[in-house]
Amino acid sequence: MYKIVRTRLEKWPVLAAAFFMIIQVFCNLTLPTLTSDMINKGVAAGNTNYIWQVGAKMLGITLIGILAAAGNVFFASTQAQKLGTKLRNALFEKVLKFGSHEVDKFGASSLTTRTTNDVLQIQNVTVMILRMMLQAPAMLIGGIIMAYLSEKKLTIVFLVSLPLLAIAIGIVMSLAGPLFSSLQNKIDRINLVFREGLTGVRVVRAFRQDNFEQTRFEDANKSYTNTAIKAFSLVSLMFPVMTLILNGTNIGIIWIGANLIAKQSMEVGNLVSFMTYAAMILFSFMMLSMVFVFIPRAQAAAVRIQEVLDTEYSIKEDPQPTVLNNSEISLEFKNVNFRYAHAERRALESINLNLHSGQTLAIIGGTGAGKSTLINLIPRLYDIESGKIRLNGIDISKLPQSQLHEQVSFVQQKAFLFKGTIRSNLQVGKPDATEKEMWHALEVAQATEFVKELDSGLDSVVEHNGANFSGGQRQRLAIARALIKPAAIYIFDDSFSALDFKTDAKLRKALANDNKISHSIVIIVAQRIATVTTANQIIVLDGGKDVGHGTHNELKKSNPTYQEIIKSQLKGEDI
Repeated sequence: MYKIVRTRLEKWPVLAAAFFMIIQVFCNLTLPTLTSDMINKGVAAGNTNYIWQVGAKMLGITLIGILAAAGNVFFASTQAQKLGTKLRNALFEKVLKFGSHEVDKFGASSLTTRTTNDVLQIQNVTVMILRMMLQAPAMLIGGIIMAYLSEKKLTIVFLVSLPLLAIAIGIVMSLAGPLFSSLQNKIDRINLVFREGLTGVRVVRAFRQDNFEQTRFEDANKSYTNTAIKAFSLVSLMFPVMTLILNGTNIGIIWIGANLIAKQSMEVGNLVSFMTYAAMILFSFMMLSMVFVFIPRAQAAAVRIQEVLDTEYSIKEDPQPTVLNNSEISLEFKNVNFRYAHAERRALESINLNLHSGQTLAIIGGTGAGKSTLINLIPRLYDIESGKIRLNGIDISKLPQSQLHEQVSFVQQKAFLFKGTIRSNLQVGKPDATEKEMWHALEVAQATEFVKELDSGLDSVVEHNGANFSGGQRQRLAIARALIKPAAIYIFDDSFSALDFKTDAKLRKALANDNKISHSIVIIVAQRIATVTTANQIIVLDGGKDVGHGTHNELKKSNPTYQEIIKSQLKGEDI
């Protein structure tokens, strides 16, 4: 936790918080002594003027203490909130640069928990440290010194109460600490189950697994609840234990003090001030113990956050990157092999491709053949095991990722839209796009008709993930967003699957006739034969291997796998 906090807290505000805390402690320690003087020299002597003088001084010191406490709270809270902001920004920036391998490693639900709940734990403990952890030791040490100066004979009471308190706190901390640490993992589990249930709600209903999912969530929720109850119950035990020890301490102080007063060895005011100091000492112990109870949970959160921040990118930049030239666009795969992390067999093996501007490549094959895997290698979402992928003759591993991503426009298999408007979603592809460019992209994507029917046109609202549009409409908007981006390579990962045959044909024709797209490389992953027939090259994948390469007519005559796909989709004269 120190590593995370040290570099992100500002020096002067932290010192200001400590300064105001010292003033507050000084004021708190001064008041019991003044109370003692008021009783001994004012009340006992019947000196009203002295009582007024000391009372005014106490009022002034109290006011200073309140202002100092406000200053301490302001700087402590501000720094804790700024720390949280910096941590969330750092985590989000880190995650945005993650490759698919890192995202798979942590999981979306865990990354969400680390960015929200874990950061919150560190924020809370930071406030406690800047408030209580600085204040409690100062109050404890100052209280012991002032109590000793007030009445040395009464300090014998602390020889019993402080060890008892330390033992009680030690027992609570040893039991509660591990429970607080495990709470973070249990929150991960709740988020995971909830997220799966939310994103897969249609599957859950289709298979009538509502009760199963409800039970699964209840189990995760119960596990978290039971652990939280145990942890907070143990912490709450400290308050009655503290009260018992405090009351026992006061009884001991009054008993010994009464005997000393009866023997005229001590004044009444000293007894009152000593009892106040005793309360301060014991309360400081409790504050310190509270901090130490919550620190293990914050420490566990800090370890989880640091784990994300320290993760090395699987996709690494070349220390001496090459600048992409402006020559004719070309894309080459040479003996490319790829294997997912910890997989026994390769997902792709000995893939060879050679594409130039104006050409269209179609990739077809059965489920799990490696189609999406192949296109994910082009923007370096994963790094290859061996072989070469070259863009314009330059190995893509030598290119800065930002420059590589500028050259690629990608429509994923599952169309994703951001919450906002149609306009803001299109501007993701090109921030400075004009309305003319937007309508042209929508026209090519065959989306103009339904967008014009909307009341607000381009400014129509898009709900999260395009929930207010049909599957085909979402796909066409995602395609339009990709088309509006100026790129050298346009990739469509089974992006026409939700379109009917007529719309599919119109879209492919519009792509072929578009001036910008016709000078780029177009790669289409498809399941339907009708979608790939017009491509310049077709690669047939089976089990991650290239089992056929050529045009539609060539493959139809000579490739058994391609012929099987045709027969499974077409009949009789259609073939």
